[in-house]
Amino acid sequence: TFIRTAHRNTEYVIQVLGNKSVTAYSSSEAAQFRDWLIKQGMSMRTVKRVFASVRAVVNLTITEHGLDCINGFAKTYFPADEDINDRLAIPKEDITKVQALCVEMDDDIRWLIALISDTGMRLGGAAGLHMDDIKLDEPIPYIDLKPHPWRSLKTKGSQRLIPLVGASLWAAERIKTNPHQTFAFPRYNTTSSTNANSASAAINKWLKPRVPEGYVIHSFRHSLRDRLRAVQCPSDIIDQIGGWSTAGVGQAYGEGYGLDSKWEWLQRINLNSGF
Repeated sequence: TFIRTAHRNTEYVIQVLGNKSVTAYSSSEAAQFRDWLIKQGMSMRTVKRVFASVRAVVNLTITEHGLDCINGFAKTYFPADEDINDRLAIPKEDITKVQALCVEMDDDIRWLIALISDTGMRLGGAAGLHMDDIKLDEPIPYIDLKPHPWRSLKTKGSQRLIPLVGASLWAAERIKTNPHQTFAFPRYNTTSSTNANSASAAINKWLKPRVPEGYVIHSFRHSLRDRLRAVQCPSDIIDQIGGWSTAGVGQAYGEGYGLDSKWEWLQRINLNSGF
């Protein structure tokens, strides 16, 4: 994974700035490279990870070869609020429009978008699903979101059961038609890793002309929270649906809400969705 990531990030540099001696890359070119990464739909966290990798490669080269130069990628400026786009919640009318386009196009990338739109899953969690994580032959269809060798989860609370309703249920049913027996999204997975960055770049590029400025795939997650608030869903149920940390010691006790309770609230935000 480390080697593949290093190769991919250096290929980005070559694609944007050309294949030159490390002594030839300037700080202004590094800024140009930063802007290109952002335009690909990467979050600022991802851009910083790419820069950290490239910076380390250049530093090692300078040290090993005794070069008398500075690292052009060493002091690049990054906007202070790295999550500004991620925090935006997509308006309901735009969610409906995107979901309709997903049904119309009906391919695996659109299935992934639709799956996230009514579940609030993080992109990495959804992209790394095993086919067996999708439970359709149950009274309440649901996602069994859990860690796998190829994809961990962000927090302990991220592991949860998520009822499937609306566009997400449609997407899950379409995914199950795929003959692949292991991964829900084979193009983004190997037995050792899930390439969420690739999924993010492709999805955000497609979303950009179809949603208002500044909205990205992660915005669906924040939209779900707002949509649940709008139907007066209790905050602790919202937290369990989305896998958000819940404040208070008492919340750590007991087994939490069942699928039926979570399904009921998710159904309320999808009453007029057309699914």
